[in-house]
Formats: sequence, C-alpha cells, structure tokens
Amino acid sequence: MPLVTLADVLQPALKGGYAVGGLVTLGWEDMRAFVAAAEAEDCAVILQAGPGCREHTPLPILGKMFRHLAESASVPVVAHLDHGYTYDDCALALDSGFTSLMYDGSRKSLAENIKETKQIADMAHAAGISCEGEIGFVGYADGETSSGTNPEEAATFATETNVDAMAISVGNVHLQQDKQGGLDEERIAAIQALTSVPLVIHGGSGVPVEQRTRLARTTNICKFNIGTELRMAFGDAMRTAVNADSSRFDRVAILKDTHDPTVAAARRVLSALKG
Repeated sequence: MPLVTLADVLQPALKGGYAVGGLVTLGWEDMRAFVAAAEAEDCAVILQAGPGCREHTPLPILGKMFRHLAESASVPVVAHLDHGYTYDDCALALDSGFTSLMYDGSRKSLAENIKETKQIADMAHAAGISCEGEIGFVGYADGETSSGTNPEEAATFATETNVDAMAISVGNVHLQQDKQGGLDEERIAAIQALTSVPLVIHGGSGVPVEQRTRLARTTNICKFNIGTELRMAFGDAMRTAVNADSSRFDRVAILKDTHDPTVAAARRVLSALKG
C-alpha cells in the first residue's frame, strides 16, 4: 500500500488504546526487516531517518527506499524524518517524499520552539503530511542531561503549533542500552490532563517493556521510538555472521544473515505495543 502519514496511524492508536513503533533505521537491511516484522505482526510501522542515517544516505535516496518498501507492503508504513533541526532539513524531507516531519526545537526557548515548530507544521499540513514536535529536552545516556516537560508549557505548545504528535521528556533518555530506567507516570498524567494530542516517547529502548505495553494501552502515548535496542540486535547478528567464517568477504551474503534476527527483534518491539 502507499505511504501513509503519522496522523493516519496515530489517531487510530489514540482511539484504540495502543501505540505504534517508530523504528530508527540506518540502512536498507534494517528498514526492510522492520517492514517484514510489521507485516508478520499485522500492524503499522513508522520508518524513521534520524541524523545518523541521513549522514550515511541522502534524504532523497531514503525517501525512495521508504516509498519502495511501503508500496509493496501489506501494512501501513510512515516515512518519518526524526530530529530535523532546521527548516531546510524538513523541506528537503518533504520534497523527498516523506510523509511525516519531526522538528526538534527542544533545546530552544519555549517561544522559539513554538514559532519554529509551527512553521514546520504549517508547511507539512499544506502538503498533506504530518508534523511531530518536541517540548522538554530528552537527554542522552553518558551525554546531555534531560530537561523534563512542563505540563502547562506542553499544553501551550500543542495548541499554538497544531502538531499531530508531541514528543515529551518524562524520564526517557536517548541511546540507553539497558532497561533500568522508567518513565515518570505522574508527569505523563499531568501532561495528558491538559492536552489530547498523541504523545511520543523518544529513547524508548531504555523503557521497560512492561511499562511500554501498559502505557500504550492506558495513556495517550501513541508512539515509542526504538533505535538502540534494534541496533544492538543487528550488531549481534552481524558479529555472529562475520565470526562464523573468517574467510567470508561478500558483504551481501553476510548482511543476509542479519535479516531474520533483526525481524525477530523488531517483532518483539511491535508486539509489545499492540492493542
């Protein structure tokens, strides 16, 4: 089926009490595996191109790859720009066929974040696609510290930007390799009490699976971004494939051995979010 927008998959999730996986891609091998996993689970999937992915492969190429996979898929697929930092980033993604733009102004003042996110949302909506914004900075493991989302500011941000989804900082951290963290459910409830926009958790790999499932079913969190967990599974599969035969040199043959383990890991992620 053709690519769909973020709103196309998150509004049913909001009403149905489940969440959709925003799976962070780095290349053809993992994005193909993620779509195969979504088909096996019979659920929608959001393919995300973050800054690292975009450094490796230009946005126009990524847009064609996402579109090719979507058109042959039996489930809805969203082509999502993750952490666009400039208007030009987002405009290029739109021109490249993406159906969802995430503008990250979370390091900026509330007024600047609202102004710039609204510009992206207006551009996206004029083109018939979706926009995700972020309010409250989500930090990085062994890096920048998070700044939690203020519920009143989140309500203002949602209203004034008209975003289709709002990423929040509630104890989540990017690039966390274990699941020893946990989300601040009291802060989530306070945010949800003031706005009905679908909520997004970045850094979902660090959130215990049980909490992901429960919050997907009982709150307005409709999207969990999962990257590190899946990259770790892919890396383990690659390491096994390379070490199995030291004489192997054909990278296509080696990469084929990453497919099934990556599909299995993605299925576990998607299954835990389903209603």
